[in-house]
Amino acid sequence: MKDKPLGFNPLRWDCKKDGCFNDLRRPKIEEFAMCFPGRVNFGDADGLVEINGYFGLLEWKGDGGTIKLGQKIAFEQFTRHRGNAVFVVEGNAETMKVKRYSCFWKGRQRDWHQSDLDGLRHAIKSWAKQARAGRFGAKAAA
Repeated sequence: MKDKPLGFNPLRWDCKKDGCFNDLRRPKIEEFAMCFPGRVNFGDADGLVEINGYFGLLEWKGDGGTIKLGQKIAFEQFTRHRGNAVFVVEGNAETMKVKRYSCFWKGRQRDWHQSDLDGLRHAIKSWAKQARAGRFGAKAAA
């Protein structure tokens, strides 16, 4: 990218030089399994943004990736708060080739849309524009 947009924030990690990011920098969330009841444990988020008190979450799945029941419940609850959205993407994270995406909104998952990266960007930009304008109404209590 020649002209980087505001907010441009690439991962500053060189696996060849610095080693495997997952091994060296991601917390081992399985170490917290005994903190929760049953099979509940922390999950990871692939992207999180806050705009004007509203939150957007990005969850990236590889080809054929599925949303597990625990994630589905979490995304439904997360999006019950007015204005929060979860964009679930199926595609190749290495090439950034998007196959399709779905959005959790107002407590439920919407239909999957066949898309490319530009289509996904358009959907995320639309949410961000509305969040910035405060078009979702009352925010969750602080």
